[in-house]
Amino acid sequence: MADPPYPQALFLLLLSLFLITPRFSQAGRSDIVFFKRFSLDRLMGRMTNIFDAANDGGLRGEAGHYEDDQDSMVGEEAGFLPVDALDELRGDEFWTSYGGAWELVSNNSGVSAMHMQLLPNNKVVIFDSTVFGPSQVMLRRGDTCPIRGTTRDCTAHAVVYDIETAALRPLHIDTNPWCSSGGLTVDGSLLSTGGFHDGAKSTRKVAPCDTCDWQDTPNVLGDPRWYATQTELEDGSFFVIGGRKVYSYEFIPVNGKPSGVPTYLPFMDETTDLDENNLYPFVHLLPDGNLFIFANSRSILFDPKGKRVIKEFPRLLGGSRNYPASGMSVLLPLQLTDKIISPEIKAQVLVCGGAKPGAFRAAEKNKTYLPALQDCGRLVVTDQYPQWIREKMPSRRVMGDMLILPTGDILMLNGAQKGSAAWFSGKQPNFKPVLFKPNEVGKDRFRELQPTTIPRMYHSTSMLLPDARILVGGSNTNPRYKFTGVEFPTEMRMEKFSPPYLDPVLQKFRPRILLNISDKQMTYGNKFHIGFQISHVPKKAVKRREIKITMYAPPFTTHGFSMNQRLVQLGISRWFKIGGINRIVARAPPSGTIAPPGFYLVFVVYRGVPSVGVWVQIQG
Repeated sequence: MADPPYPQALFLLLLSLFLITPRFSQAGRSDIVFFKRFSLDRLMGRMTNIFDAANDGGLRGEAGHYEDDQDSMVGEEAGFLPVDALDELRGDEFWTSYGGAWELVSNNSGVSAMHMQLLPNNKVVIFDSTVFGPSQVMLRRGDTCPIRGTTRDCTAHAVVYDIETAALRPLHIDTNPWCSSGGLTVDGSLLSTGGFHDGAKSTRKVAPCDTCDWQDTPNVLGDPRWYATQTELEDGSFFVIGGRKVYSYEFIPVNGKPSGVPTYLPFMDETTDLDENNLYPFVHLLPDGNLFIFANSRSILFDPKGKRVIKEFPRLLGGSRNYPASGMSVLLPLQLTDKIISPEIKAQVLVCGGAKPGAFRAAEKNKTYLPALQDCGRLVVTDQYPQWIREKMPSRRVMGDMLILPTGDILMLNGAQKGSAAWFSGKQPNFKPVLFKPNEVGKDRFRELQPTTIPRMYHSTSMLLPDARILVGGSNTNPRYKFTGVEFPTEMRMEKFSPPYLDPVLQKFRPRILLNISDKQMTYGNKFHIGFQISHVPKKAVKRREIKITMYAPPFTTHGFSMNQRLVQLGISRWFKIGGINRIVARAPPSGTIAPPGFYLVFVVYRGVPSVGVWVQIQG
């Protein structure tokens, strides 16, 4: 929560001349109110009434009675069983003691990396807010310098970052995308929704080309979407939910033109704490086309076509998991077979870390920084009677990132061990990444890796790159760009992290994909041809059980949640070798509920070592 929800907060004073506050109707929706003549007393009164009247979705619930000695169980006793325990599905991974490696790749990202998205042209769009003051990169020569408040601002607040050279290309952005949401469209463009002030009801789009810039469409959303979540549905449309004191959802069709009609969802109202704690809700598209929606400590199964709640799952005990008590969540990899119509696919959601429901308030009001949560919960949402199973992580983590690796393992990094998200609200950076292997059992599931030396606190981000390394950037706990005189200065350095599978000793076993141009297009349910070589392994020595073909949807990452992230392991229907090349015929996902239409990175994984990913596009 970049501006703490209290009238006395400094930020409210700085931005009060154009502050938005919500006014609620009986239906639970909100309208935007602009103060034409600023009155501090009126502002304080209105803000106090709004926040004191908020629903206490977690403080008085089960999560409010969480104790450290009830963190979680560990090992097999917790019932946290492997996703795929069968040897033929797991394969025989190489063992390595390598803990990974960090590389500083740039000293200046141009703008603070609050939001990041990888595009299919291997460029990354990075952007922050238009009201944070001058950034560290100028607009292009000849570009119009907009007026921000009373000052002409000739610096850019969005850039295209080249993942190979670290070169920057400034972008011009009109509406404020601060704390917005986003995702890749079917054609590979980035569509961003919501933000602050003039961006709250706006959308903006940038295509993956060397000269493309943002195209802003102001005031088209039905409700202001500040700290909302955007999820791609099976047909390529988007479902957008939540926002500051907004308890509704709406749809953006494939053509990108929102209807502007929001629908009230009581669940979002019910999960609001005094400090919100249900912002940036976790939303995952499930194999049956329904949505798993998690907010605060509660979750539901939601039918987006019928616009109805199918059922509510048990509460995840331990604390709050959404902003500002920001935890992490992924849909664990989906395992397919080589059948045209796959049997029922097990869908499992993982939620890790977070904070006590009152962690933000304790930090903001009393300068008390409560310990972050140290547990992971798994829910098999496709079970008839699902129950959360929890176990303990190696360290506490709030406002961290969680990424799915090409191997199907999970990487957790960034964040803090005390406090919450929001300006000045976190302490004790968590420098150590953690590798979580869902297919392992007992203590082997979690492993701490080589630590970074750069604190990655509030407003930090990370993403998986095609070469299977991790790009890490951001961290700005301040209302503006501030590089001195603060505990955690604004961070402009960009790093790349090499996970254990990039152990130099193992690189001779790394597959190299040989893919025909025609095979860069997939059609649902049809066969997909892929060839690969492993230079240091005789072709006859490669066994089918040692190979996995995975396809990864690159997410839009901000505030600890990677929206639209998913990994699908494809079924292999045929395997043969010709002229030293291993050739596989795999089955493309059967429908958009498994893999929504758009661009994916396809990896060949040999005994836990992934190839460089190749871009493919899937559509009906």
